[in-house]
Amino acid sequence: MDKSIDQNGKPYNRALLVTLLLVGSFCTVLNQTILTTAFPTLMKTFDINTSTVQWLSSGFMMVSGVMIPISAWLTTRVNSKILYQSAMFIFLIGTLICYTASNFSFLLIGRLVQALGVGVTMPLLQTLMLTIFPANKRGAAMGMAGLVIGVAPAIGPTLSGWVIDNYNWRALFGILIPISAIVFIAGFWLMKSVLPTHKIKLDWVSAMLSTVGFGSLLYGFSEVGEKGWGSPVVIIGIIVGVLFVITFGVRQLHLEKPFLDLRVLKNPEFSIAALLSSVSMMAMIGVEMVLPLYLQTVRGESAFHSGLTLLPGALMMGILSPIAGRAFDRIGAKRLAITGLFLLTAGTIPFMFVTTTTPFVYIVTLYALRMAGIAMSMMTVTTSGMNSLPVKMMSNGTAVNNTIRQVASSVGTAILISILTNITKNDMPAKAMLKSDPLAYKNAAFSATLGGYHAAFIVALGFSAFGLLVAFFVSSSTPNEMLHKKQPVGGDKK
Repeated sequence: MDKSIDQNGKPYNRALLVTLLLVGSFCTVLNQTILTTAFPTLMKTFDINTSTVQWLSSGFMMVSGVMIPISAWLTTRVNSKILYQSAMFIFLIGTLICYTASNFSFLLIGRLVQALGVGVTMPLLQTLMLTIFPANKRGAAMGMAGLVIGVAPAIGPTLSGWVIDNYNWRALFGILIPISAIVFIAGFWLMKSVLPTHKIKLDWVSAMLSTVGFGSLLYGFSEVGEKGWGSPVVIIGIIVGVLFVITFGVRQLHLEKPFLDLRVLKNPEFSIAALLSSVSMMAMIGVEMVLPLYLQTVRGESAFHSGLTLLPGALMMGILSPIAGRAFDRIGAKRLAITGLFLLTAGTIPFMFVTTTTPFVYIVTLYALRMAGIAMSMMTVTTSGMNSLPVKMMSNGTAVNNTIRQVASSVGTAILISILTNITKNDMPAKAMLKSDPLAYKNAAFSATLGGYHAAFIVALGFSAFGLLVAFFVSSSTPNEMLHKKQPVGGDKK
């Protein structure tokens, strides 16, 4: 029988609370990639260009990324039931705005409102799962969270392609409305206040530095694919972001009660885990962006079929995440991380040699192998790193880890897309050949495009190989052993 007790000393059903969290968070995280294959339709509907429609993704990512550090303060200050309910309500309002949008401006506003909610629910999910479960069961708990964080974004492109082919773009938001509404209503009974809160005053200077810094950094990297590394918008965005983030970091280290306690990074086990989960995310998200482009541009596949190719990998991650979580509770993270990163690396190598005739079964199998590696490594090392922190530092640790991972995802995608674009452009044949020998021009252009994808996959291999190297430094301790040798975080007084 579940005897979990909330902050008011009242018993609650942990299984029902976890189910609510997983369903609600799956809905919000799915929303991140649900427009992936809908951009061409939206461009035609609202008569806008690629750089404009891209704001539906880059703006969403930027706002949710900015909210992650703020969520650490909110988690410490606001009752967890009120916070989760508020975040789900904001997400629901944003979804309704998107569904009823009569023009692009309203659609973008709805996406930004959605992002405010997602920026809170995603880190809050992990903090709650790590808090309501004991250390020796957190692996299984975070394995379930991995279902949301890994599978939902992977299903997005497939679902988006199917809906666009059979209905219209509004249905993408219409299917989210009843689910999020049910979660919001059920939350009044099932969601509980399970996190301790303290009356901590908001440091507005830190909030401003965090918002401008991470916002500029994410915006700068998200614009690389469209404008290139030499664009003033990209350069200024990244420079401003770096300067503000450094200033923010220095300020946090000197505050008695920091807005975001970066001292968690003084814990070597947490830092290694954060680095490895970020590299894994770069390897996963980057290829998730590049592979559908290859399938549509080089192979001529439809949006739905390119998304469908990713589905077995998403299912593989969904199956293995809980299994890997339970295995972590028994054997720790090191062996799982090494095995997972080896599979990720081995599964990436063949993509460097794909052609116009590479069998789809081959591509689907390799992608599923990569996702199996991600399932074994990402959430297990994250849990290992979080286990090394005191319980009162969980919200800060989650926020720091998620912020680093969000920036890493943006950087990884920017690098892969820019390399793909630059290599393709540099290897393109001269325009004069189009008139003198059209057939030779077509073949050379095709080779240049394929060369760009090969180069992008080579870089993805570099991410994976680096992650494999880092995996050897992950702690080999099991959760039970970790309880007896926790290292104190800088500034943490017992």
